[in-house]
Amino acid sequence: MRALLAAALLLVPLRSRAQSADELTRRSVVRIFTTYQKPNYQAPWQMHVQESMSGSGVIIEGGLILTNAHVISDQSYIQVRKAGEPDKHTATVLFVAHDSELAVLKVEDPAFWKDSAPMRLGDLPRQRDHLQAWGFPTGGDDLSITEGVVSRIEVIAYTHSGHNLLAIQTDAAINPGNSGGPVIKDGKLVGISFQSYSGSGAENIGYVIPTPIINRFLKDIKDGAYDKVPDLGVMTADLENESLRSYFGMKPGQTGVVVNKVLFESSAWGVLKDHDVLLSFDKHALANNGTVMVDGRRLGMSYLISLHQAGDRVPLEVLRDGKLLRLEVRMKAYTELVQGPYYDQKPSYFVFAGMVFTPLTQNYAGLWDKRDQPTSFKNLIEFGLPSPDQREPVFLSYVLPHDVNAGYHDFKGVLIESINGVKIRSLKDVPGAFAAPVGGYHIIKTDRHTDWDGQLILNAVKAKGAHEEILTRYGVPADRSEDLLAELRVPAK
Repeated sequence: MRALLAAALLLVPLRSRAQSADELTRRSVVRIFTTYQKPNYQAPWQMHVQESMSGSGVIIEGGLILTNAHVISDQSYIQVRKAGEPDKHTATVLFVAHDSELAVLKVEDPAFWKDSAPMRLGDLPRQRDHLQAWGFPTGGDDLSITEGVVSRIEVIAYTHSGHNLLAIQTDAAINPGNSGGPVIKDGKLVGISFQSYSGSGAENIGYVIPTPIINRFLKDIKDGAYDKVPDLGVMTADLENESLRSYFGMKPGQTGVVVNKVLFESSAWGVLKDHDVLLSFDKHALANNGTVMVDGRRLGMSYLISLHQAGDRVPLEVLRDGKLLRLEVRMKAYTELVQGPYYDQKPSYFVFAGMVFTPLTQNYAGLWDKRDQPTSFKNLIEFGLPSPDQREPVFLSYVLPHDVNAGYHDFKGVLIESINGVKIRSLKDVPGAFAAPVGGYHIIKTDRHTDWDGQLILNAVKAKGAHEEILTRYGVPADRSEDLLAELRVPAK
């Protein structure tokens, strides 16, 4: 009897502490209401119809609300409401990191912060640790709490950006609306919910952005700007084959990966060379499959890269022509040839004589069914790399019909090689190229690989005369996007 009484008395403070921790967490969770409007990549001077969505967020130190980037993407108006309270408050975006799926919001109204409880960030949990996912999933208006364990921790592709970053997989239910909500272990924030997987045969697979990625983001924005997650900028191959290791002069006990390609203007550009063997990154030895051991976990090298800030100097060990070299790279973000996906900005475009030119981006390519994408698109997305001759692919999106461009009305998604003899390296080259017709004609050469050096010819005088009429007829407010207009403006003296 005494033993039972003692046990009962012991349970009281334990329950009290748990209830206290839950109450503090409840005071930190918010629901986010976003009104957004996406740009129209088919008619890039227009916007799609306004829509709305909701997600979750968590109050952290510094008077900030942490959430997912996709919860507030392309936003025009945001409100937040604390759990258990009736009133909504206007919020603004301070910083957004689309690559790492994070954003922080600010609320100016002092009433919002009354009785709030900022969450403290915890450490990266371990496999089988118990977690709680808090948030506002679809199906109800009240705060939801689901529980599960850490299934695994590894580098995966983030759906919102396509970047490969560290994530926690859990069997705690994570559904639409949970996005941006806190994931808790022992009363501390260990991550935020951001995506789930529901493929064939899959059950209870949710993903959480862990605190190492969150801390990197918060450190990045301390100087008042977000500089993006850096990248080494190399294409590598594993060295698990013994003959391959011998060919590159590797000694017994040496492990690493071979650099097949150093990407133009990347962190490694001018430091590493094609066919170097990368033995270590930031003093961590690379295994022959490109993984590293960090705190007892074997993870992809990209995990180490993602923890750095732009501008960091990182040591490397390299085997070049059989000689060991110790080098250093200065980290920076890498720009793909086919860029994007873009958020929170309008597309770039240029219209001339009814021909609509725009860069090939992930956003535009995503409008096509993959089975119907032009071969040139697929090739550039899969294998295209920036070079001095091409910074971004430019294509003829479609044609606004008029007598002056008759015969070309069905042209759509045609990659452009040159205009009037000017090599088109980016969209910025297009307006200038049309300023210098050749022999009274505009000569537009198309992709030499998939269109066999085709060309479109326009009478220069007739094209110029029809240009403004076409813009007016189709309601195009300007012949170029704001970023190209900015190129024309002369700074005031």
